[in-house]
Amino acid sequence: MARPSSDPPELRRRAVRMVAEVRGDYPAESAAITVVAKKLGIGSRETLRKWVRQDEIDSGQRPGTSSEESAQLKALKRENAELRRANEILKAAARFFAAEIDRPHQRS
Repeated sequence: MARPSSDPPELRRRAVRMVAEVRGDYPAESAAITVVAKKLGIGSRETLRKWVRQDEIDSGQRPGTSSEESAQLKALKRENAELRRANEILKAAARFFAAEIDRPHQRS
């Protein structure tokens, strides 16, 4: 699983905006990404490339899982795991109580 980004969201938005603005000045998008990454001190051009791709997905220009959908999916997976754990606890409790009922009791 990817680690959370330490880069502020404003830096991401600014970098993506700058790539869109200078894209036409370069023969390839990768050149524009390299220049903007260097200008803003972003460690890796691959990082900026991913931000640009995710922005294209979020804006509907490219197919893929949007950031919102990804967050919803993550929350649903977390909820599903919690419900499975709760279900296992309930099953264990049901087995315990069923065994208690089936056990012969001696009256004193």
